[in-house]
Amino acid sequence: MSAELLRLVVEPADEGERLDRYASGKVADLSRTYARQLIESAHIRVNDRNARPATPVRIGDVVTVCLPEAQPVGLIAEPLPLRLVFEDDDVVVIDKPAGMVVHPAPGHERGTLVNALLARYPEMAIGGGLRPGIVHRLDRDTSGLLVVARNDRALRALQAQQQARTMTKIYLVVVEGPMKEPEGVIDAPIGRHPTNRLRMAVTPGGRAARTRWRMLEALGEYTLVEVQLETGRTHQIRVHFASRNRPVLGDPLYGPKRPRATFGLTRQFLHAHRLGFELPSNGASVEFVSPLPDDLAAALTKLRQRAGVSVAG
Repeated sequence: MSAELLRLVVEPADEGERLDRYASGKVADLSRTYARQLIESAHIRVNDRNARPATPVRIGDVVTVCLPEAQPVGLIAEPLPLRLVFEDDDVVVIDKPAGMVVHPAPGHERGTLVNALLARYPEMAIGGGLRPGIVHRLDRDTSGLLVVARNDRALRALQAQQQARTMTKIYLVVVEGPMKEPEGVIDAPIGRHPTNRLRMAVTPGGRAARTRWRMLEALGEYTLVEVQLETGRTHQIRVHFASRNRPVLGDPLYGPKRPRATFGLTRQFLHAHRLGFELPSNGASVEFVSPLPDDLAAALTKLRQRAGVSVAG
């Protein structure tokens, strides 16, 4: 198998960012540690020249990422139940339940989506890290749709769609408080919180992030909104709405300090509802829909009852 080559052109929003951070942010399955290793071994170069991990990228720089031939990653395959929405020789679409971690990390080496996928699709041990085939992620307590690549070619194709922002990712979210407008865009950079490493925050030094939203239903002190991600930063929806004093209902990290059992919820009201992309095999456009799971549907019913909203059935 030949090495995979990805060509990236630095945009204004990424001006001055460290090369290792830039590369890991642009290539979905590339950790920052692995990016540093690739830079030091000249598998990642800037304008066809060797660079250092701390080298700042500039507008218009051409960053080439050459991923070496895939090697087994040593992950443990576990035959865990999965809800398959779609599969072909290149991709798998999963409806992830709340509570499942997507890929192994310290403290979550077993029981993840990746462990389950490797048991069903052993060929997915690709990508040189602990995230084989993972194109985009969902937080542990976020439910809904995500697509996973079964081979390197499909992984590169799906990553290219993400980079070009042609992949459609739409969420259903309940936020605390009323929305002043029927729709809008939150355009604010996101980076690591300056004092709390568990949190992200809107910060001038962060990465560009855009969240488009549309109000679906006013629920008194709460609002049901449809959210479309134009970028895919860590905790993006949760951080953006919290920065507007409209935290996601039930969010223990960015919401108000209150019991998590609000309206029967034990997690944030955040669900990946619709997912659209082009199949790597033939370029056909596909879209998948996941209805609200039982816990969120029950909470929404309670919200409507409290707000005196009647829903025709």
